[in-house]
Amino acid sequence: MSVSSYLDAISRLRDDLARCDYRADAVLEAIGEPGQLGLTRNHSVAATRALAGRDDGLTTLIRLFVLQQAQPAAAVEAALHAADLVRLGLLAREGDGFRALVDIRPYSDATHQIEAWVVSDHAADLDTRRRRVASDHVLGVSPASVSLAQITPRGPVGGALDLGTGCGVMSLHLSRTATKVVATDLNPRALTLATLTFALNRAAVTTRYGSLYEPVAGDTFDLIATNPPFVIAPADGPRLAYRETEFESDGLMRAVVHDAGERLAPGGSLHVVGNWAHVAGADWRDRLAGWVPEGCDAFFTERERLDVYEYAELWLADAGWAGTDGYRARYDRWLAYFDAHRIESVGLGWVTMVKSGHQTPRVRCEAWGHPVAQLVGDDLMAHLKAMDYADWSDDRILEQAWTLAPGAVEETLGQPGLGDPSHISLRRTDGLMRATAADTALAGVLGACDGELALGSIVAAVAQLTSSDPDTLVSAVVPRVRDLIAETWLSPGALR
Repeated sequence: MSVSSYLDAISRLRDDLARCDYRADAVLEAIGEPGQLGLTRNHSVAATRALAGRDDGLTTLIRLFVLQQAQPAAAVEAALHAADLVRLGLLAREGDGFRALVDIRPYSDATHQIEAWVVSDHAADLDTRRRRVASDHVLGVSPASVSLAQITPRGPVGGALDLGTGCGVMSLHLSRTATKVVATDLNPRALTLATLTFALNRAAVTTRYGSLYEPVAGDTFDLIATNPPFVIAPADGPRLAYRETEFESDGLMRAVVHDAGERLAPGGSLHVVGNWAHVAGADWRDRLAGWVPEGCDAFFTERERLDVYEYAELWLADAGWAGTDGYRARYDRWLAYFDAHRIESVGLGWVTMVKSGHQTPRVRCEAWGHPVAQLVGDDLMAHLKAMDYADWSDDRILEQAWTLAPGAVEETLGQPGLGDPSHISLRRTDGLMRATAADTALAGVLGACDGELALGSIVAAVAQLTSSDPDTLVSAVVPRVRDLIAETWLSPGALR
């Protein structure tokens, strides 16, 4: 098919999808909340029942692409230019009807004002099918890809790199804020389907084939986002391109982080969703800090930690091994691999890194399994900048005016009728949604931090109000304030 014929076919497909109102909200309304929840569990029964008795174009597309059900030729041809899709390799004839060979799924994101369609391979385990996943399988929008979009800042940037684009959903986000987007992948099928995603949504994205940063050697970017094939898996046996590589242990993640130093422009940022190993006899924080290249600062946020059994079971099921004759043998090989690499557990989380120019990297590693407020990307970036402020001297911190985070609220507990609370807590309603205990004096100091008065002046005023010794209060407050600065509770007003 010529380029012009390809683009014409994609244009007709786009018009057909729009005419049938094949949008995320319309699909959800048609299948209902039970149908949507069922699909998140890879079951189609509730959605199928919700569509019973309907024969409109939207229903045909849901059955064809989402529910993986062959549809009569007349219904498909009423909704789509079926001949185009057969030539594009998206549909195949089956008896007197058609079956979809790929998943074309509506996708929406209100914060980015995205209404799009994403092309990927069908889920291999819908309705408990024991179908092995092809090695070049292209995953659709997954929890990890959604997480990556949430941890990536939404501000305008120049050049952006979607490293390991897969179905291309992250590039759709980047195309809203970046002047130029490059998407790479080592899986040729991923680039084929991502190109369809980009063309279908009129997204200006350049695609390049290759591993890691090889396709962009010599280029630099203001932002790099990636949900790489991070699964820590045995070297032998079949591999799935979307989740595994030939790297040993978490070597792939190390390469993604360390080698980004050469591909980031000054001030540029890297955002990663991935895994890392907890190795016997080694502090995980020290291991990850060793990944950060000179000239960069990084914040590693561990969202979850799985023991080796949970981890193996998760990914064996993902690859379709559960319930097969080879399951236990594969499980044993995975455990032997972990033993050989002294891996005791695996962390799942986020990496946020900035090319700061600091010769000695500043690194923060934190296990944070608590709920967060989306979008969290700006807060993660703020933690990196906060490391600079938290290193200031006591005198400079006292001379500076600080602003309490707008998402901070105070909670008090106490017996009814008593004048003073027995317990004061501060909570954040944004970002990582942190909480911290405070006494009356600290709460008073923080409440007065509005970016106008220097901290030293506020402490002196609170000391007078509480009849406290000013020097004693300074000694008590400044270490707490320093910690709160590092956790982004406080940001400087006009720098002094």
